[in-house]
Amino acid sequence: MFRGQFLHTIDAKGRVSLPARYREAIASAASPCLVITPAPFEPCLHVYPLDEWERFENKISEFSNWDDDVVRFRRLYVSAAIECEVDRTGRVVVPQHLREKAELEKDVLWAGMGRIAEMWSKARWDEALSMTNEQQAAFRRAVMETIRI
Repeated sequence: MFRGQFLHTIDAKGRVSLPARYREAIASAASPCLVITPAPFEPCLHVYPLDEWERFENKISEFSNWDDDVVRFRRLYVSAAIECEVDRTGRVVVPQHLREKAELEKDVLWAGMGRIAEMWSKARWDEALSMTNEQQAAFRRAVMETIRI
């Protein structure tokens, strides 16, 4: 499971260190590969351990090939996925087109989301989390109703 937030730097070649705690989660997996794909509704990247991605792909494959929304989702999310190996120093290379999609230039924030992690530009992360007082109140109500906490 991916937990916590970690700030790292991405270099000019697109290499970024995987947080040490995430490396532990990957080490226990069957493969040291990650799958990275652009989030369809946020300016970030989703990062899956390979085995978790394969479970996700199997689930998606059960849906109809004739449903326009399912087909569009597969085109946007599944077809954009790239397998990336974690090198011996714990780094992963993020391809240029994915760096551009998520605006990853220097400061990269890793956000643990449970079974997956998100990779954000630190600036975009801060923007995504900022809320007015009214938005905070609406969010609080929505969390209480949906998650019941």
